Amino acid sequence: MNLPFQIDLKDKVVVITGAGGILCSGFAKAVAQCGAKVALLDLNKKAADAVAEEIKAAGGIAVGVETNVLDVESIKKARNEVNERFGLCDILINGAGGNNPKGTTSKDYLFKEDLENKEEGIKTFFDLDPKGIEFVFNLNFLGTLLPTQIFVKDMIGKEGAAILNISSMNAFTPLTRIPAYSGAKAAVSNFTQWLAVHLSKVGVRVNAIAPGFFLTNQNRGLLVNSDGSYTERAQKIINATPMGRYGEVEELTGTLLWLLNSKASGFVNGVVVPVDGGFSAYSGV
Repeated sequence: MNLPFQIDLKDKVVVITGAGGILCSGFAKAVAQCGAKVALLDLNKKAADAVAEEIKAAGGIAVGVETNVLDVESIKKARNEVNERFGLCDILINGAGGNNPKGTTSKDYLFKEDLENKEEGIKTFFDLDPKGIEFVFNLNFLGTLLPTQIFVKDMIGKEGAAILNISSMNAFTPLTRIPAYSGAKAAVSNFTQWLAVHLSKVGVRVNAIAPGFFLTNQNRGLLVNSDGSYTERAQKIINATPMGRYGEVEELTGTLLWLLNSKASGFVNGVVVPVDGGFSAYSGV
């Protein structure tokens, strides 16, 4: 990975949840190149281990740790492993999250005929599964809150301590079809602001990145056809993004490093930074 600039994270312990995914694995590689000891927490340990091996092959320090961010005991076990191998956590990146079809409607809009002559396979707002919505909300919101509760105890009073949450453009303006995910990410943004105030007296800064549209393992099937062309929904996204393309993972790196570096952003606290190619600035006309 070519970093836009270097920051000094030598001997810092960086814990990243959801680290086996495309975006967070990019974060892991970036902070490793800056000298950090990186703990890659993921429910899919195989994915986390694969990223850790890439980092080590490039001369970095990393370990994959199997972790369920919705299970307090699992997070505590992960913390113990990180403490034993690397020491106390200095920086926490809460990247675990995602959506679920059970919290998603089939169409952008509700039409009367969808209720009167219901087609098989069409899921309206009234068909949304409460358990599915609960899962999406818990994964994104509690999956940010719980690791913070466990790891922030290591960080209190340490120089350069920082938490970075991963919000979404959905937190600013909800996308159609995905009310559970949009609401959960709005909660993450609100929690980022709340936590920044709450931890301000113990030396821990809290900020968030709100990525625009990046192709990941989770959304690729919804946005790209088997022949490589964009789906109808993907094209709508491109049309609403003034830069006319999806973001590249490396384009999040500069914001990541800036927010983690206390010398560069030491007075930045409680902000949610969009990295979205102008999506949030565009009114559609």
